[in-house]
Amino acid sequence: MPTVELRFSALPEHVRTARLVAAAVARRAGVDEAVLDEVRLAVGEACLRAVGLHQHNGLSGPVRVVLTEEEKKFSIEVGDDAPTAPGHVPAARSTAETHPDPDGDGNASGPGGDDADVDDEMGLAVISGLVDDVEVTASESGGTIRMSWPAATAAPGS
Repeated sequence: MPTVELRFSALPEHVRTARLVAAAVARRAGVDEAVLDEVRLAVGEACLRAVGLHQHNGLSGPVRVVLTEEEKKFSIEVGDDAPTAPGHVPAARSTAETHPDPDGDGNASGPGGDDADVDDEMGLAVISGLVDDVEVTASESGGTIRMSWPAATAAPGS
């Protein structure tokens, strides 16, 4: 059963709130203080990815964040509604939306080119580097990034 569930409009300005709530719930769950920055960063990347997917696909539904406090584990799921062919992880945003034209040649990524899949893979790589236990799933009805961290058996102050 979720400890906290957030739903927010797919706008980048709401990602900060999701990061703050995730860090607060993680602290309450007993996640080590030294790991809280990683929780914030990973949630931020996952939420930005979901926001990008919604905007790129013209979706109006909310981004979903479910935070679950278990006995020895704290989990976060970030869900989107972006349809995906089975076995393919969708690109979240186009390079033109996320990268200015650095060298003025009309190519948003600079020399050599880039595409939305590369940008999306970077975000997923950041998450994978921050979280030992991460799972990314995608389907025709949307995708989910599940992340978890070890937590104390009894949260401080409970």
